[in-house]
Amino acid sequence: MIPSIERDILIEAPVDVVWRAVTEPSQISSWFSDAAEVDLRAGGEGTLTWTDRATNKPATACITVQTIEPPHTFAFRWVYAEGVQPREGNSLLVEFTLTPEGENTRLRVTESGLREMDWAEEQKATYADEHTQGWISHLSDLDAYVAQKRQASAR
Repeated sequence: MIPSIERDILIEAPVDVVWRAVTEPSQISSWFSDAAEVDLRAGGEGTLTWTDRATNKPATACITVQTIEPPHTFAFRWVYAEGVQPREGNSLLVEFTLTPEGENTRLRVTESGLREMDWAEEQKATYADEHTQGWISHLSDLDAYVAQKRQASAR
């Protein structure tokens, strides 16, 4: 079993541009989910809703913000039972880390906590496979979204 899902990408845009794309609900819904609501503070709650993008059936995920350190770290917990306070062992942690590289941004996404979940090994393996592919797709969509915004602002 893999301890975490990790992906990174170099995006041709400054950190502040990528930060807004990763944290602002109106932008999240342009590359990740179909709709997003997020209270951007530690402990803040939100929802991510998929109806068409990267899903075979509509889904809504509740999230709880764990870390918000503009413009470098944004982390939230998800995949927890309704009415439960998310913590290590009952939820997964998604962390976006942004690092400037010249005029570009290195974005690393880490989804961790799968090993601690009370799931069958087969369910963990399926989740890891689906989300490994999902993050590849979403980060590609993010890169394309930021490039499109950059081209539009250059006009």
